[in-house]
Amino acid sequence: MEDFFLLKESVLSFLDRSGALLQLAEDCKPFNDIQRNEAVYRFCIRVNPSDLIELDPRLGDCVLNDPLKATALFQSVCFLSIKTLSLIEKIHTESQVNVILKFTHLPPFPEYTLDLCEFPCGYGPMRPVAMEGLAIAMTRVSKYTQGARFLCSEEDCPCSTGFHHIRVHAPGATESATVRSDFSCLLCSSHLKEDIKFRVLGDKQLVELIHVKALDVLKVHSPSALRYQSVTLFLRDELCNSMRIGRLYRVLGIPAHVHHWPNVTWSVEANSVQPWEPERTYMHAYNDTGTISSNFQALLTATACSPWRFSAIVANMFGSPVVPPGLYSTLKLGLLLSLVQCREDNPDSLHCLDLLALTTDTLILERLMTYSLGLAGRGVRHPATGEMFASLSRDEHGAGTANIHAGSALLATGGVCMLGDLGHHKKDKMDALQSALESRTVSVIIPGKKYGEDADQQISFPVQCSFWALADSTAPSNKTTRTDSTVLGTVDMGPVPAQLAEAFGLVILCREAGGKQALLAQTVHTLRQAVQPGEPLYPSCMQFTTQDYKELLAHTQRIQTELSPGAEMMIHGYYMASRRVRSDSGHGAKVSVASIKLLISLAEAHSKLCLRSTVLEEDAVIAVLLCENSITLRHGASALVIPPDAAFPCDLCDLEALHRRDLILEQLQQSILHFVYAYAPGAASYITEEE
Repeated sequence: MEDFFLLKESVLSFLDRSGALLQLAEDCKPFNDIQRNEAVYRFCIRVNPSDLIELDPRLGDCVLNDPLKATALFQSVCFLSIKTLSLIEKIHTESQVNVILKFTHLPPFPEYTLDLCEFPCGYGPMRPVAMEGLAIAMTRVSKYTQGARFLCSEEDCPCSTGFHHIRVHAPGATESATVRSDFSCLLCSSHLKEDIKFRVLGDKQLVELIHVKALDVLKVHSPSALRYQSVTLFLRDELCNSMRIGRLYRVLGIPAHVHHWPNVTWSVEANSVQPWEPERTYMHAYNDTGTISSNFQALLTATACSPWRFSAIVANMFGSPVVPPGLYSTLKLGLLLSLVQCREDNPDSLHCLDLLALTTDTLILERLMTYSLGLAGRGVRHPATGEMFASLSRDEHGAGTANIHAGSALLATGGVCMLGDLGHHKKDKMDALQSALESRTVSVIIPGKKYGEDADQQISFPVQCSFWALADSTAPSNKTTRTDSTVLGTVDMGPVPAQLAEAFGLVILCREAGGKQALLAQTVHTLRQAVQPGEPLYPSCMQFTTQDYKELLAHTQRIQTELSPGAEMMIHGYYMASRRVRSDSGHGAKVSVASIKLLISLAEAHSKLCLRSTVLEEDAVIAVLLCENSITLRHGASALVIPPDAAFPCDLCDLEALHRRDLILEQLQQSILHFVYAYAPGAASYITEEE
């Protein structure tokens, strides 16, 4: 008993020193409202275990290893403080004070860390633990009973009045443990009945957390015997809606065994939730210095004479484990620009670069995209038979509500979702994809009748990932056969509906001018890889490893850019001129308002890929060429006449070819400026409202 009083003294000293006592007085003020008449009064107290250990090691040990006993200590001290200071007159018993200890952090020791890869869980002590993981499913917010008042049914019993029987929710307790009809009076053993008007309700939400390595299964790695088990978190009151599907979080919580006869499930009562950025977000396969590799540093120095050469060589050599250098350079540049804009650490700032590749050889392109997906910090390869956005199931923890499970796109938040060949997807899936690409949101309808509600509910989630897809341009089309009125420059999108193709930012037609020569180069490349696996296929001066590209992309993603006046004028000028030209062409406006964001995103990505913090006019040139080629494939050529593969108008086989490309791009830059001055002469002055 003496130790108990000493611990109480330490609690009081901590509350006084930390300012929690003053905060308690402030938190009591709203409860003094005459209209508020509750059985239980809830108070949250922030606790720093290090401060407690420094003040009283026994109290610190109690908080870290016996949280229920520690909560009772704080409850007793808070009740005495409230009564002594007359903070709330309506509180009569200690059980009316519901104290929640909120941990600021936990000691960085294995005993207080829960690795979600470990199995089985639930056999350790029920003490606070820290865990990190990915939110893959959640329920909507529902109600639970924080506390309730019960009265004895025997009128002569002293417990028939007052606040003698108060039941408060405890970690791991079900609703029936707090409120049910078979409780007995502790004094006379008579039946207890609840005083409904004093019931206090709170919010709760269930979230499934899984180890982030589980994403590797959905990426490009070969199947393994590893299995990942998710853990269910209970979020209550102020923690509800603090987590979003597809995001990474660090959670402090208390494990609990939840009893649902005849089963017992293991779950965690969340105590605090913080966004989490794993180390690999910043050091994604980095070398020790955190900079680009020496190979790319040497290349950057050698190409300093041109604003275009570095990115050209980087794209030209990209994907050498899959395709030989020089093939599909425009597509490889598009993939790299999309990877540069990935922001797993901050999905809200993601500039999505959606890409649709049209080809006659889907196998090689799918391999190239799969290889590229492996370089993304967060990448998910969507199976055609899987769920793209979200699915519903009934909650299995007694809440009786709908559990919303993340699909491939939500799991890829901040990264890339690779869809593969769109010809393998059903029409309803492609319609849903089109809607998501246009609105950047996906809505889930929860049937009220099925999940115990009076009306249907609609919940929306942001879609914050880039989509990669491909299609066979020779496959049968859903459209009627083209007539002689087909616009010059357009191509058949194969099985892809025109509206869906329009929703993709970039559409790239992968056609190689070499014909049989390009096919031969790809064949030789594949055979050499099969015969000489692991050996360099090209001279060392042409060989940039996958590790080099990982380091380069990790570095580019951290570059902060700003638009130069020249780049801004060219982007807005081209946008306005192109809208005017295509609107007056008789085919309707083909340049949407979203195109301006695409142009800026492309220019910024190219600037980052070239390791520049300022977006130059030359970066805007590449953005305009990629965008104009994409629009031409869908709607035909305009007054701005450019070659089909304008970003790579010639093969980059030697230094002379690089010089020739520079000259061609300079000519195209002048053509763009003439186009802007001819059709949008005031471009330099209207940076306007349409953005």
